[in-house]
Amino acid sequence: MSKVSIIEVKNLDELKKFVRFPMDLYKNNPYYVPSFIKDEFKIWDKKENPALNYSEARQYLALKDNKVVGRIAVIINHKEEQELGIRKVRFGWIDFMDDKEVSTALIQKAIDYAKENNIDKIEGPMGFTNLDKAGMLTMGFDKLATMIGIYNHEYYPKHLEELGLTKEKEWVEYEMNFPKVLPEKVEKFSGLIAQKYKLKVLNFKSKQEILPFVEPMFKLLDETYKHLSTYTPISDEQIQTYREKYFPFIDKNYVICVVDENNELVSFAITMPSYSKALQKSKGKLFPFGWWHFLQAGKKNDRANFYLIGIHPEYQRRGVTAIIFKEIFVRFTSMGIDFAETNPELEENKSVQVLWQDYNPVNHKRRRTYSLMIN
Repeated sequence: MSKVSIIEVKNLDELKKFVRFPMDLYKNNPYYVPSFIKDEFKIWDKKENPALNYSEARQYLALKDNKVVGRIAVIINHKEEQELGIRKVRFGWIDFMDDKEVSTALIQKAIDYAKENNIDKIEGPMGFTNLDKAGMLTMGFDKLATMIGIYNHEYYPKHLEELGLTKEKEWVEYEMNFPKVLPEKVEKFSGLIAQKYKLKVLNFKSKQEILPFVEPMFKLLDETYKHLSTYTPISDEQIQTYREKYFPFIDKNYVICVVDENNELVSFAITMPSYSKALQKSKGKLFPFGWWHFLQAGKKNDRANFYLIGIHPEYQRRGVTAIIFKEIFVRFTSMGIDFAETNPELEENKSVQVLWQDYNPVNHKRRRTYSLMIN
C-alpha cells in the first residue's frame, strides 16, 4: 500500500496544485462553488495580502503515488495574540480524499507546526482574519454553496472528530422566501423610527458614490461585532484589500446605508445577487468568458445573498432594522428576488439572528471550527 507523504509548497507549480486541488476533488459536485483562482494566488502573496505582514503561513500538499490527495495551510496570526491574547495555530484550505491516512497526515502536520512554535492549540478551518472564509460545513451538504462560504464533503467533519478534534465555534446560515407583502410592523415602525431619530436612507446614483462610505462601513463593522469572542479589528490595509476584491461585484441597488442628521453612518447592509452559478459556469475565472455569466447573474436573478450588516451599538435596540428591511423589501421586490440567504453568523450572535425572525427563516446550513489541545 502506498504511503502518504507531505510536502511544503515551495514554488509556483506546487502552489498551482494547491489552489486547483479542490476543483478536481469536487469536479462533478453540483453544490461546490469554486473560488476565483486569481484571488487564491493573491492570498499567498505578501504584496497582495496585508495579513501576511503580521502573520506566518505555510501551505502543504499530501501526495500518494505522486498524485495530490489533500492540502492544508497553517497560520499564526500575531496580531490576534497581541490584541486578544489568543495564541493558536489556525489551519485552513483543508481538503482531502476520503482516506483516513490522508486526513491524519494533514492534521499531524498542523500539530507538528504548532509544536515547532511552542503553541498548544490548533483550530480550523479558518483564514487569516474574521472576513476570510471559516467553518467546516456540518449540515447542508445538498445546498448550493455561496461565494463567501466553504463547501466540503460530508466525510470531512467525521474524519476530524475521529482524530480527536472537537467543536470550537459554530455558525448558522438561514434561507428565507422573500415576502410578497411587507410585514405590517416593519411598515409602521420604519417611518416612526426614521422620524424619531432623524435618519434617512441614501439613494446612490452610481457605484462611485458608495466609495466614501466604504471605510465607515468597515469601522462600523468593528463597532457592531467587537464584543464577539472571535473578532479582531480590521486594519486600513485590509479595508483596501477587501474593497478591491469585492467592490467590482457590488450593485448600487443592493447597498443600503442609513445616516443620521449629520450624515454619519449608523447602519448599512450589503447584499448581492447570488453569483454561485456564475462561478460554477466560469470555473473560477472572469476571463475570457466568465464575466458574461456574472453580468447575466447581476441582471436576472431570483436569489440574493446577505453579506455584511452593520448597526452602531447605540442604534441596535432602536428599531433601525425596520428601516433597512423596508428598503430591502422595496428593492428586492422591484428586482424580482424571491429567495434570500444569510451569510454565516456565529451561533452566539443572537442580535443578528433576530433580524430575520419576521421572515420565517429556515436554518439550512451549519458549520464549525474544530480545535485540538496539544499535550
